[in-house]
Amino acid sequence: MKAMLLAAGRGSRLRPLTDTVPKALLSVGSHRLIEYHLLALKAIGIHDIVINVCHHAEKIMDYLGDGSGYHLRIQYSHESDNILGTGGGIYRALPLLGEEPFLVVSADIWSQFIWGASILEANSEAHLVFVDNPSFHPEGDYGLSEDGRVSLLGHKLTYAGMAKLHPRLFADARGGIFSLSQIFHAAIQKNKVSGEHYQGCWFNIGTLEELNRLRRMLQVGD
Repeated sequence: MKAMLLAAGRGSRLRPLTDTVPKALLSVGSHRLIEYHLLALKAIGIHDIVINVCHHAEKIMDYLGDGSGYHLRIQYSHESDNILGTGGGIYRALPLLGEEPFLVVSADIWSQFIWGASILEANSEAHLVFVDNPSFHPEGDYGLSEDGRVSLLGHKLTYAGMAKLHPRLFADARGGIFSLSQIFHAAIQKNKVSGEHYQGCWFNIGTLEELNRLRRMLQVGD
């Protein structure tokens, strides 16, 4: 199985830090943000990683290289000057990901989530990880039933930026700029999406406040 890390974003709300450093390479604790994901994926035996890049692309590629320093194989999907969105970015990278299901992780989150059998062995076309709704997104994204089916109704939880996806989800996509939520919405309507509720530590590093909150937590834990 392969995995894709979404790392093309500009991190505008993290300026001025992201004027010179891509969000994925911000230091948190003893590692760069993206390194936590690389290490977590390697821990479950995933060694083939695809990373989409755009903003400060060369800095990410120079820092991580071909992945050999992490005992991984890293390939890059370059989006030039136009960020394609979460859906468009994955669609562009499909030739690198192959025909089998793959994991996808947003590089700008941090969590203690453990990739277990519930997601690795899921048979649905998409299996999403959810968290309780944070203060900045109180309305949530999708409903999750007791038997793990994802719907557009009911009490909604927030998509955590972690999932297992099958490439055929993108069969009707035409490329360009689009959000992964469009893919999810269509698949949910066909009852092809499952999920799980993760209730552990999770951060979405979208603001300086969240970044500093995570840094303080990791510093206390050292």
